Amino acid sequence: MARTDKLRVVRSTPTQSEFKPSGIPSARLKKIGLTLDEYEAIRLADFEGFSHEDAARLMNISRPTFSRVVEKARRKLSEFIVEGKKLVIEGGNVEIIKEKEEGDE
Repeated sequence: MARTDKLRVVRSTPTQSEFKPSGIPSARLKKIGLTLDEYEAIRLADFEGFSHEDAARLMNISRPTFSRVVEKARRKLSEFIVEGKKLVIEGGNVEIIKEKEEGDE
């Protein structure tokens, strides 16, 4: 029996959750899904520049697990770009923890 995945901490959710090539109706596009934890891994590693070790700690997962998640996300993003699919960001086994903005109490 497979073990249950550990909840992955997500500190930032996307402002937009769907992306597609311009000029093509959504109904004609194949969809590819990126989970919230995959989005968070890309955000932490590639956008914020965290090491895999530090990013894994922030997501409350092991470094090898983080590396697998970010690699899977990168494959999906490359498929979205190369094959011109519709990208939808949603779901995943996550716990969303919003970071406080400056001025929040």
